[in-house]
This record gives sequence, C-alpha cells and structure tokens, in this order.
Amino acid sequence: MPDRGGGPTGPRIRVGRPSRRVRTLLMTLGVLAVLGMVFTMFAGFWTDWLWYRSVDYSSVFTTTLWTKIGLFFVFGLLMALAVGFNIWLAHRMRPPLSAMSMEQQNLDRYRMGIAPYKKWLLLGITALVGLIAGASASSQWRTWLMWVNGVPFGQKDPQFKLDVSFYAFDLPWYRFLLGFGFAATILSLIAAALTHYLYGGLRVTSPGARATAAATGHLSVVLGVFVALKAVAYWLDRYGLAVKSSDFKATDSWTGLRYVDANAYLPAKTILFCIAVICALLFFATLWRRTWQLPVIGFGLMVLSAILIGGLYPAIVQKFQVQPNEQAKEAPYVEKNLKATREAYGIDDSKVTDYPGTSQTEDKTQLRDDVAGTASIRIMDPNIVSPTFQQLQQIRNYYAFPTNLDVDRYSKDGKDQDTVIGLRELNLNGIPKRNWINDHFRYTHGYGVVAAEGTSADSGGRPKFTESDLPSKGDLGTYEQRVYYGERTTTYSIVGGPQKEIDYSDDSGEKTYSYRGDSGVNLANPVNRAAYAVAFSEPQILYSGAIGEGSRILYNRTPKERVEAIAPWLTIDGDAYPAVVDGRIQWIVDAYTTTNGYPYSSRTTLGDTTADSLTATNDQRAVVAQQNQVNYIRNSVKATVDAYSGEVKLYEWDTQDPVLKTWMKAFPDTVEPKSEISDSLMAHLRYPQDLFKVQRELLTRYHVKDATTFLSGSEVWQVPDDPTNKTGDAVPPYYLSMKMPDQQEQVFSLTTTFTPNGRDNLSAFMAVNAEAGTEDYGKIRVLKLPTSTTAAGPKQVQSQFNSEQDIAESIRLLRGGDSEVEYGNLLAVPLDGGLLYVEPVYVRGGGLKYPLLRKVLVTYGGQTAFEDTLEQALDKVFGAEGPATEPPPGEDEGTGEDEGTTPPPTSDNPTVQEALNDAQEAFEAGQEALRKNDWEAYGQAQKDLEDALRRAEEAQAAEGGGGGDGGPAPEASPSS
Repeated sequence: MPDRGGGPTGPRIRVGRPSRRVRTLLMTLGVLAVLGMVFTMFAGFWTDWLWYRSVDYSSVFTTTLWTKIGLFFVFGLLMALAVGFNIWLAHRMRPPLSAMSMEQQNLDRYRMGIAPYKKWLLLGITALVGLIAGASASSQWRTWLMWVNGVPFGQKDPQFKLDVSFYAFDLPWYRFLLGFGFAATILSLIAAALTHYLYGGLRVTSPGARATAAATGHLSVVLGVFVALKAVAYWLDRYGLAVKSSDFKATDSWTGLRYVDANAYLPAKTILFCIAVICALLFFATLWRRTWQLPVIGFGLMVLSAILIGGLYPAIVQKFQVQPNEQAKEAPYVEKNLKATREAYGIDDSKVTDYPGTSQTEDKTQLRDDVAGTASIRIMDPNIVSPTFQQLQQIRNYYAFPTNLDVDRYSKDGKDQDTVIGLRELNLNGIPKRNWINDHFRYTHGYGVVAAEGTSADSGGRPKFTESDLPSKGDLGTYEQRVYYGERTTTYSIVGGPQKEIDYSDDSGEKTYSYRGDSGVNLANPVNRAAYAVAFSEPQILYSGAIGEGSRILYNRTPKERVEAIAPWLTIDGDAYPAVVDGRIQWIVDAYTTTNGYPYSSRTTLGDTTADSLTATNDQRAVVAQQNQVNYIRNSVKATVDAYSGEVKLYEWDTQDPVLKTWMKAFPDTVEPKSEISDSLMAHLRYPQDLFKVQRELLTRYHVKDATTFLSGSEVWQVPDDPTNKTGDAVPPYYLSMKMPDQQEQVFSLTTTFTPNGRDNLSAFMAVNAEAGTEDYGKIRVLKLPTSTTAAGPKQVQSQFNSEQDIAESIRLLRGGDSEVEYGNLLAVPLDGGLLYVEPVYVRGGGLKYPLLRKVLVTYGGQTAFEDTLEQALDKVFGAEGPATEPPPGEDEGTGEDEGTTPPPTSDNPTVQEALNDAQEAFEAGQEALRKNDWEAYGQAQKDLEDALRRAEEAQAAEGGGGGDGGPAPEASPSS
C-alpha cells in the first residue's frame, strides 16, 4: 500500500479550516440573529408609536421619547467624558519608564498587553459607563419635565420663605444633579487612580514617594471636586429638612422641621457647608503645594465635625432641651405641620361641628316622617348583589359583571335616584370552545348596561331593574350598547376584518357584527402585522387568513391602563365606573396629581391608606398607586373612556392645581379645559373614593387645629374595621343621597364613620358632597360627638344586632338548610342629633345561587328592628307609620308580605290561556315549596312561572293584545 502520510500506524487526519459553505452559513445565522434582535426592539417601539397615534396622543409618546433620549445622550456623554478625560489625563501624566520603581516595572507586562488596545479599551470603558449613566438619567424624565416646566404654587414655606415649587419641582432635580456629580467624580477618581498605578504614578509597596507630583495634583483636584459637591449637599440638606420625614410620637409620618432641626441640624449643616468649602480649597491648593498634609487634615476635621456637629450636638439638644419641655418646644413647629398638611391634602376647609350623638326629641314618632327627607337609604348593596345581577341578567355564559357594582345617579320622573349599575362585559372563560379565533376574533365585546334602583327591592328581595334584558332596555333610553373596553377586557381583539364577531344572542339565534369604529391599529400593513406578531409573541397574527383588509387590533382595553398610558404623570383611582352619557357608555376615571415635596406636610402611603375590606376581597378593584408615598394630592383630572371606541378624554378639574399646570405645560393640548365638560357628563361625575379615603385617614389626627391637643394624642380617631365581614380591614366609604344637619336638601354624598383610637364607640361621622356641579362640591363636613357620650360605633351596632335574642333566632332560621346569610353595607345617617343605622340582610341558599334581600336591620336611639322591609323596620323603631307609599306589584298592601306574582287574568286566546294555566300551576308549586322550605323546588317553580308568563306575553303581543314592546315578563319572587 502506498504511504498516505499517516505514519506507520495508519493515515493522519488533517483538521483544516471550515469550508466556505459552513462559514457562509455561520455568518448568515449571525446576521439573522442580529436582525432578529434589532427587529424585536423595533417591534416594541413601533407598536407603541402606532398605539399612541391611534388614540390621538402621539405628542405624549414623542415628548416622553425625546426627553428620555436627550437625557440619555447628555448625561451619558458627560459621564463618558468625565471618566475618559481623567483616564487620558492620568495616562498623559505617567512618569518616564526610567523613573519607575521595581514594583512598577513588574507591571510592564500588563502595560505591554494592553498597549495595542488602549484606545479601544478607553472607548469601551467610557462607552460602558456612559450607557449606564445615560440609562439611569433617562429614568428621570419626570423630574426634568417638572423642573423645566414648574409653575409657582403661590405659597411659601414658613422656614426659608421659598415658594413650594422649589421643593416640589426644583429640589428633586438638584438632588439628581448632585447624585450624578458624585457618581461621575467617584468613577473618575477610581479610573484615574488605577491608571496612575498602572503607569507608575502611584506606588503601594515600593519605598520612597508614594505618588508623583503630577498624580498628586490630579487626584487632589478630583478629591477637591468631591468635597465641593459635599459642600453643595450640605447646603441642599438645609432645605431638605423642610421635606424630611422622621419618627415623632404625634404621628407616624412627621414631615418638616422640628425644634431640634431648626436649632441644631440647620446651623450644623451651615457650619459643615463652610468647613467643606475650606476643605475643597485645600485640596485644590495641592496644585501648588504638592503635599497631601493640609487637605488630609482638613478632610479629617470635616469628618470629625460631621460626627460632632451633625450628630452629637443635635442629640444633646433633643435630650436636654426638648424632652424636658417637649410640648412648649415643639408646639410652633406642630402648628406649621398642621397647617401645611391640611392644605396639601385639601382638608383645610373641612367643617368640624359638635354633634350630640343622641336625639333631642322625646317623642320619636315625630321623626318617622323626617327619615325620607334626610336620606334616600340604599338597601341594594353594590358589593353584595353582583351575583344576583349575574344570575338574572347574565343571559349568556360569555358575559359577566364586576365583583363590585357601582353607585350612580339617574333621573326618573324628574327626580334623581341612587342607582346600582354594572356592564355586561365579555367573559372569555364562559366561551363554549376556547381557541385563538374565538378568543380574539369572534368573542370581542360585552353588551349592555344593567341597572337597578338602589333604595328598594321587589317583593322577593330581587333588584328592581330599571335597565335590563339583552339588548338592554329601560329608563336609559337609546345608546350604543357594545362594550369593547371595560374592566374585565384584558386581552387583545382583532376586529373589522373578514371574520365576523358574535354580537349577542336572542331567541332567534346568534347575531353577528363587524366593528365600525376607528379605534385600534390597522393590521392591513404587513410591517404592522409582523411587529404585533413579535410584540404579542403570536406568529398567527402574521399569516392568519382571518386578518385582512379593515382588520384592527384593540389592546390596552381597561379604562385604567388606557388613562395611565396616555397620562403617565397621573396617579389613577382604583375604581373606574360606567355611565350612560349622550347615547354612549363612558367609563369615568378619576386621576390625581401628587408630589412628596410639599414642605411640612406629613406623608402617607397611598397603597395602605386606600386599602379597605373591599380591596382585600376583590381582585378586580385595583389599589391606587401601590406603595407610593405622597404628601400632596389633588383630584385634578376627570377622564372618560368610551366603551365602544376607546376614545380617551382628559378634562381639567382642579383649575388651581400648580402640579397639573406644570404637566399641562410639559404636554400641551392633552388636557381639555373644564368648560368642555358637558352637563350630561357633569351629572355623573362624583367625588372619588380613594381621595376620600386618604383624607379620612389624615383627618383621624389632623381634624384638630391646636398643637397641644395634637401632641397629647387625646383626640386621635381611627377608621373602624368593617363589621360585616371578617377580613379585619377598614370599613369602605359609602355613597348615598343624604343631607347633613346644615344642609337644606339631600345631595349625593360619600360617608364614613370614626371611632376613638382603641375603642369601638362612635367619635365622629364624616360626609363629603360628592355631587359634581353643585356649589359646595367637595365640602367635607365632620360631626364630632362629645367624648363623654358612648354612642354606638359600627362594630357595636353589629354586635347589638347579633346579640338580641329575637334577631339571633330569625338569623338562625334564615340560615336553615344550606342557606347563607350575608350582611350588606351598614349605613349611618345623622338624624335629629342621633345616628340612624340601616343594614340590609341577604340570604343565599337552597337552589338559588344568588343573594336576595330578606330582612332589613334598623337601630336608632336604643330601639332595634329586624323586619322584611325598610319601611316596616322604620315603623317599628319609631313607633309610627311613615308616609303612605304605593306598594310594588305583587306585594300585599296591608302586610307587605310577598304573595308571589299573581298570574294574568284569563284570555280568549287558547295559546295565552294555556300559558296562563301553566303559570298558575307554577305559582302554586312555588308557594307549596316555600311552605316546605324546599328552595330547590322553589327555584325551579320560579323558572317555570317566568317561562309561562313570557309565553303568554308573547302570544298577546302577536295578536296585538299588549306587551308588544318585548319587555321582560314580571318575575315571581320568594317570600321573606
């Protein structure tokens, strides 16, 4: 065999370079990977731009984007130049090789190793620190915009006599600049020191001088800059005392100067500023003296002074001057804190009035007629009856109502009435078959409003619907019923293309629809489709045949996230609520401007303050702003989101708020003037709950105006726990129409109660006028009870209800079988010096899957009643009958007890007569089931009765005998 070069044992294997084909393939894959990453980043940017353009707020996107880019490049470049210049300077000042010590000569191999790459290394280091610094600076876009657009408050702080805008807008920017300066100086110092060491300017182990003269001068200047910045920090710290938070026994979140701050820390900061300036000059002097002796001594003195003057001296003042006579020393500063806090939270005009807590009228029968004029007592609890709406008005499984419904006002017969309202929103979990087409193309929207009277129920405990059925009809008139944007609509939909949508279903079958609005982003462009396929990680968007000409993608569909995206400078209330306005369903969203830089105003954590028993049990209701700390808040903007088109409008509400004016300068033409709010929209605006909860929490301490009382803590209140559940969380505020003692007529109000700190008796009642458009909208009224009285608080009232033998026995009977008793909102209403408490009681059990109003608890002046209706309970408590009212259909006028829905009279039409006979049989079966407490049989009987009555009505309509409106048949109801 011929020798093939493999040696005596066989052929050698030669390992050569990869073939050209392999190299080409690897390069192609690399290029594709880079292009993929670039397109992924582009997709996020492009889809954001398309979305902002689709909602006509592209200026928000561009302003934010250019601000971030500008900050990124300016501060990234400054950081890169600072670090790069000091590295270059240190390298330029390196000593000649002959002058280097043995220690430095040993580093020669490292110098030789980086010599060919030193320019690239310099560029790499500076680019890296520049990128990091630029990214950090770009996150400060809000700080920059507030500083450059800041509007004066017109109020000055009591210590330094500077406008509040200095603390709210200027000081945060100055602190950022100072922090950036420290970071640049420290990084420059480290980079310069390492370069000097590497090239022989600094020595660690070698004998002789530790640094060359050039290195000494260079590093001294950098250290001098650091100490100069420290001097600036001391000077700014003086002003920072006005917005500094500290622990203080009077409050957990004290903000502002106290005695020790004004008389110890403030002069200490001034002295330290002077020392730091002198120390910085000593460092700069080394350029001429070439010695570290004086700068090091000066720096040591500065550190020692910071310990003695900035730490020990204030502690001595606090111990020996303040503590022996704390109230006298702190009183002037407490008064400043009281005034500033009340102004910053909008509670400075709250009216605190003494209230006896007990009725002044001996003959309580005289008060019976006054109840109706004092309050429209809401017995439909929107936080309880959602399952009832769901069961009676869901119609299809792919619809759902929110866990907590909303309370609004609607006019009927020329009179406003409190109304419980909810939207029939899309529920994807109820779709018969889940797949991509059904989830995103066919089932795209909810349908219709369902509303019920808040102050009454039908004879069976069901809501009295004023708007119901599918399509919805009732008192609200004609309006666009499709709900493409809602609180439950959290996924995207693609509409308007070849694929038809499920509109709604009726007895004739499913109706289809194709979206006609201009909302969303057009997907006809292949670039847009590719971008959204990447952004949503859904490749089918790119090639699906269900997408074609006219297809639009809808996303960011909850009212809260739409307003947050359009106005990122606003803090959004946790509860958006729907209203029918001018033929459209509008989501109304309250938004706040906040700052934590209001001098002397105590801070509060929004997430904690706005939490209550509802937010603890309802994942649909967001807690405002999580854990953001603020010490100034205004409900400056009212926003609307159209449920069909998704159109967002921001309206200026607080025309005096300087924070809003600042943001309106930064983002011009994004907020419409208050005058643009229509009368029909104004009728549904209300005072926001989260602001009210923040204010009530502050008023537990800041209702007093006297510093001595505030310091003693004797007048501290607390928001009571909700007695109707076991979460241990605060009772939520309640909306209802009522009048306070100094008001002439009822207004829509938001109310709450207070108890003394650590006790359960009532200490105060608070209400705010929540009816927008009225003269004293936002007026806070507090009725303060004498400390000597023991008026029952909510927990005591609930205990009283539960402990009375007759009531306890009735509750036990209601819980018979597998029934559950649910307590509704415990409403308190001031009446003739006392407090009237009303609590609806619901029962959910047997075959019924939803709660029905069964009883109403009422107590006043020590008298308690537990009756089937509110009227009966009031009659019993006051020992007199109220004004005669016409009983609802199906209710016995004499007793008010439910006798069911009596079937219609006989008819000559055989079809009608047959249906009426079936209705009569179902009615009798229901009554028999009631007598046996057979809830399952009763529920079936009610369904049979409703079906029979509906057939009768349809047959009558067909022959022109009435009922042609297609409205709902009367509902039979269980007895109490």
